[in-house]
Amino acid sequence: MAELDIVSSLVNWSGRRVFVTGHTGFKGGWLSLWLASRGALVHGFALDPPTAPSFFDACRLADHLARDTRGDIRDRVSLRRALCLAKPEVVFHLAAQPLVRLSYREPVDTFEVNVMGTVGLLDAVRSCGTVQAVVAITTDKVYENREWDWAYREAEPLGGADPYSASKACAELVCGAYRRSYLMASGVRLATARAGNVIGGGDWAADRLVPDFLRAADSGETLNVRSPKAVRPWQHVLEPLSGYLQLADRLLVDDSVADAWNFGPDDSDSHTVGWIADHLCRLIPGTQWNRDRDGHPHEAGQLAVDSTKARRRLGWRPRWRLDEALERTVAWHARWRDGADMTALSLLQITDYEVATERTTNTATDRKQGAA
Repeated sequence: MAELDIVSSLVNWSGRRVFVTGHTGFKGGWLSLWLASRGALVHGFALDPPTAPSFFDACRLADHLARDTRGDIRDRVSLRRALCLAKPEVVFHLAAQPLVRLSYREPVDTFEVNVMGTVGLLDAVRSCGTVQAVVAITTDKVYENREWDWAYREAEPLGGADPYSASKACAELVCGAYRRSYLMASGVRLATARAGNVIGGGDWAADRLVPDFLRAADSGETLNVRSPKAVRPWQHVLEPLSGYLQLADRLLVDDSVADAWNFGPDDSDSHTVGWIADHLCRLIPGTQWNRDRDGHPHEAGQLAVDSTKARRRLGWRPRWRLDEALERTVAWHARWRDGADMTALSLLQITDYEVATERTTNTATDRKQGAA
């Protein structure tokens, strides 16, 4: 039965009032478009898009929202006003300072946004009587990274050697405190979600491998790659988003899932930075990369998360292998460069993902019935 829940979670959003922080960002934009395509009334709260171009602008996302509110997650008065005006059933919290290297340059802002921004949101939830479920997005980097060869599970100790990772670990502690001190007693179910390195069309952030590679390819330059031997849990952006949707759907009816959850790729899709760069070179003939030997701030060399809990209890699992995720990303970028309708293309990729989900679900169900 858990397998069948995946499909229902992707279609059971019609008419639901949803509040998304960070909707102008890469992941928040894809999530907002997906929710709107399923009939949800999406209210967004965020700063202006963090890059130009952006997924938000390329897909004309404002046209698909019930309300597009611009504001700083640290502005508690504006945030509470927007949340209470939206009267949401479900809140997705994605507003963040999401870059490791930027956190070294701007540690105070990183902690203010990622920690106090989360405090402000959860305190606003307390004063808004309509919220039933909150999914707070953190990161796979919340774990105390000991460079283990095996993947981290949700019960592993939290930590962070850099300001970004530490701030997100702190956000996890904030969520745990608000859950136990306030939200459980008032009937609000709060879960946190930890995902890996996401890729996909519409990401123009700095200091991320795939966007950096595509920028270099567009300009005919050779990309200098730092830490080519570092291993990361790569996945298409729709993979963890499907997990967030599944988790929120269950939170509305099940207290037991108000907890922390990993949403990562299969072990076979944890590859080195160099492997990704080589694969991109094959997808875009004429491109190449070099190793960047300049000094850089510390970043983890080995990182993976174990998603067994989400597989067993939510019925969630990744659907697109990494090679397809990279192909979809490159294709999206190429169509954007050619001036295509990116709303239509993004919705088509979402539909393709849903079809892949349903096909995999039906196959699993047939196997179970055959075994019986």
